[in-house]
Amino acid sequence: MPELPEVETTRRGVTPHLLGEQVTGIEVRQPKLRWPVPTDLSEKLKGARLSSIERRAKYLLFQFKRRSAVCGTLIVHLGMSGSLRITTVDEPLQKHDHIDIRFGKGKSAKLMRYSDPRRFGAFLWHEGDPIEHKLLNHLGPEPLSEQFDIDYLVEKSRSRAKAIKLHLMEQSVVVGVGNIYANEALYVAGIDPRREAGRISRKRLQRLVNAIKSVLNSAIAAGGTTLKDFVGGDGKPGYFSQELQVYGREGEPCIGCSKPIKKILQGQRATFYCSACQR
Repeated sequence: MPELPEVETTRRGVTPHLLGEQVTGIEVRQPKLRWPVPTDLSEKLKGARLSSIERRAKYLLFQFKRRSAVCGTLIVHLGMSGSLRITTVDEPLQKHDHIDIRFGKGKSAKLMRYSDPRRFGAFLWHEGDPIEHKLLNHLGPEPLSEQFDIDYLVEKSRSRAKAIKLHLMEQSVVVGVGNIYANEALYVAGIDPRREAGRISRKRLQRLVNAIKSVLNSAIAAGGTTLKDFVGGDGKPGYFSQELQVYGREGEPCIGCSKPIKKILQGQRATFYCSACQR
């Protein structure tokens, strides 16, 4: 599923095309996503101007204004297989293209088109501070922010018996460190994903903080990781999959020591690691 780098890649991809543009139409062909698309979404959006596109965890926040006053925020989640792309009004529809938001008029008009084969994404409208929305108000800090530092992770990990990989994937601890990037960061930091979070030294947790930031920044720079369905806002796939060091490499030689990469299940998610390089 799209993780933080994929969502950030999408945000950066659509922003230059849409920022400051006015909504001139919206078509919802499939309102049954993870939660129903609001029936009055067209009424809320039409005529409004897009003033900013932000990201909180894996949610995209499209803020709209009318007459210079904020009128609300469209909260978008890409779900398991969703994607946004910028296209023209005459591009033929594909099977899973569920929502179009049109910006501008005439030949210069463009569409932000939402496609989602599994229909597990979300388009929700919120008036007021979007951070107070029930889907966002409980979330931990952004992993690339200054708030996510060694002091914070030590405090959050203290006395925790949960495996460090599962600990990192708790959204109340830190957001957006999904399965792929948790695997990769733990490998870079040399930490066994099964080790109890509360039994890792401060020095090693510092390496983990640095690894998380480094891996996520590298993934964003590469445009995300394409494993199945993900494409960025420009319709192009991400290329970080070419740089994966452990994820999806079961049985292949570790790039550090040549021992075979192992695979186990943790919390019903696949974990890949090197038993020699990670301890």
